[in-house]
Order: sequence, then C-alpha cells, then structure tokens
Amino acid sequence: MAHFAELNSSNEVLRVVVISNDDVAANGGDLHVDAETFVESIVPYSTGGTAWKQTSYNNNFRKQYAGIGHTYNAGKDKFILPQPYPSWSLDSNDDWQAPVTFPTVTEIDSEYVITSWDEANQKWLGKTFTGDDGETVTNYQWDATNTEWNEV
Repeated sequence: MAHFAELNSSNEVLRVVVISNDDVAANGGDLHVDAETFVESIVPYSTGGTAWKQTSYNNNFRKQYAGIGHTYNAGKDKFILPQPYPSWSLDSNDDWQAPVTFPTVTEIDSEYVITSWDEANQKWLGKTFTGDDGETVTNYQWDATNTEWNEV
C-alpha cells in the first residue's frame, strides 16, 4: 500500500491516507506528480488541505514517514519532524538537536535513566526508579562538561 500526506498551505501534514499500489503504478508510479493528482481526484481535501505528497511507511524516501504536524520541505524533498522545543535546531541531517548534547550515560548503578529535556533551564534531567516496588525515585541533572549525572 502507498501512503500520501495531505498538506496545508504551510506544507504541514494534516493527515495521511492509504492508496492502492496498483493505482499509484497506473498513475506514474512512486513519487510521480500524476500519482499525487490521482489522489487529489479521489480523496477530497480536508479543511485547509491544498496538496498531496507521497510518504514512505518504511522511510525509503523523503527522510521519514509523514505524521500529523510534520512539515514537508519542498527544497529538500523530505518530511521534517515538528520542532520539539524552541531552543532546538536542525542539524545537517535535518534532525532536531538540543543545545546540550544528549547524555551518553544511560544507566546509574545498573538502573536505566529516564531522560527528559528541561527547556526553561536548558538542561537534561534524569530519573531512576529503584526498590523492590520500583517506586523509589532518584533525580539527576546532566553535567555535559564532565559527561556525568549528578544527583539533585
């Protein structure tokens, strides 16, 4: 099955629909404008919809599978994830990166660290859950200079 993303006038993805591979092949094939035109002829636009772009469920083209809220970058011919936080920027691969590199240490005392970004303070926070019931929580913050978690 082929997948097509409906875009609005800002190239944001509104939804993704499934189209028969046979119909795509009969209308120019994958990534062909005729296939997009075919989808337009059989699937009415939703409110705000203006265009259709094929997306790959297996990430074989256009970087990644389109999802609601993603943006289609026509110049790069790829779908870009929504920006997670205002401080994050796109790298050369069009992946969002935090201003502080993601922690390289994923375990403390054999316990997995659950990591989250603190946008207000521009730092990574971590938590571990220990104890027989898994309810003992220890909080950490990432020290990027020394590449270690510090208990807070």
